[in-house]
Amino acid sequence: MKIRKSKDRGFFDHGWLKTFHTFSFADYFDENFRNFSSLCVINEDCIEAAQGFSTHGHRDMEIITYPISGSVAHKDSTGGEGLIRPGEVQRMSAGTGIRHSEFNGEQFQRTHLYQIWILPEHLGLKPSYEQKDFSQEIAMGDPVLLVAPNTSGALKIHQDVELWVCRPKQELQWKPELGENRKFWIQVVKGEIHAGGQVLGEGDGAYGEVTDLPILVLKMGSEVLLFNLK
Repeated sequence: MKIRKSKDRGFFDHGWLKTFHTFSFADYFDENFRNFSSLCVINEDCIEAAQGFSTHGHRDMEIITYPISGSVAHKDSTGGEGLIRPGEVQRMSAGTGIRHSEFNGEQFQRTHLYQIWILPEHLGLKPSYEQKDFSQEIAMGDPVLLVAPNTSGALKIHQDVELWVCRPKQELQWKPELGENRKFWIQVVKGEIHAGGQVLGEGDGAYGEVTDLPILVLKMGSEVLLFNLK
């Protein structure tokens, strides 16, 4: 298992936006972190009150928005529109082309979120938008499947990828069953977890082949995203 420490990510302070880039993105380039399998963007963004990204375009990308605090006001050219709050997840397929805007939905507080980009299995898909509230399931403290290619109850993604989240109510040992010949990426959203004798804190990532995945010990107050990749 390899580690991507939070402090080693790219960081930019734009005033209205403070952002960490796990992979090469925009003006940040790291030869060793262009992507991992189909996972090509994990951006951790802090957006100041009433600020955000004005209308812009994307193509051929599966984009997932995961709010941590505050809210995100989304509007796109497919007619998708809404407020995304913590516990809710959005999946947007850019496909042949989509234009959208994302703003902090709060007038007086910062919004903290992760935005994730995954390469689609096929190019030229029809653009689409989907959003779901998982807050009740997450609050139970067990791992929750947020995104999958064809699993009922999760948001549908056009790639052989699963995205899980776990926010335990007390210390929890988790040994994910990902299948054979798979890869994983773990991203610590909050708190601290122990994995294979190593301690991972907020913003840290860990990755490797499924055979390298140890039992995860999630401490109380922690929150972790887990990607199951081909």
